[in-house]
Amino acid sequence: MTDHQDVSLDWMSAAGEDRPSADLRPEIPHPARMYDYYLGGKDNFPADRAAAEQVLALSPLVRLSAMANRAFLQRAVRHLAEAGVGRFLDIGTGIPTAGNTHETAQAVLPDARVAYLDNDPIVLVHSRALLAGASRGTVTVSRADLRDPAAILADPDVRALLDAGEPVALLLFAVLHFVDGADDPYGTVKQLVDALPPGSYLALSHATGDFADPAEAAKGPAVYRSATAQLSMRTKDEVLRFFDGLELLEPGLVTAPQWRPDRAADPTDAEIGIWAGVGRKA
Repeated sequence: MTDHQDVSLDWMSAAGEDRPSADLRPEIPHPARMYDYYLGGKDNFPADRAAAEQVLALSPLVRLSAMANRAFLQRAVRHLAEAGVGRFLDIGTGIPTAGNTHETAQAVLPDARVAYLDNDPIVLVHSRALLAGASRGTVTVSRADLRDPAAILADPDVRALLDAGEPVALLLFAVLHFVDGADDPYGTVKQLVDALPPGSYLALSHATGDFADPAEAAKGPAVYRSATAQLSMRTKDEVLRFFDGLELLEPGLVTAPQWRPDRAADPTDAEIGIWAGVGRKA
């Protein structure tokens, strides 16, 4: 990447093998579009809205959790940019909305470099449309699967971030709960963190059923079984394992609204079903 005023779309290979499918499969609920619906977005279809409403009927806090997760992303990215981190690797980006990673980072560091990766062609279609305009720094979009860390680390845009030896922020917001135990999520995160230069960071958020009645908590993943990705809720201790070997920044692993809030606390903050934290690699 040499001309950073135009967004790179290297995920669209010349051979077309990575070109997103034109079939959006609107009849099948899609987690990214359901999440968009929770946030009040318009990039969703009736099947997405119906499935999302099933989840919301089980727990109205799901919408609050989605909004809290987005706000946590913005606070964490802003904090890291203010700390001088100018390279961000955002995996499982989802459908981009206002206040996304590159907008937040570049508001602090105009030349910040951001590499977005997602395995979903539907997400990439939306990303291409959103990122078609000018960007003050480097923004790239690639198709990659979190469950294949070796392929992620071999991606040219990812290598461009890592090879400079400068600290990189690895962002895994609301994506690890779509990786089940059979796909070794802990080994995946460790492989990615091991590849980061010293002084880098891991920032993640993860859905949990810790604050729900066990019977009710089991119903959420059941709804997602009809969607294009499954949901694996994890406890606080299970989420903490992702930070093994890292120094957790204050206030540690907390619910998303409680991580360095920029507003007064709300009674529901401690019950939002999203664990959130940022860890630093020595």
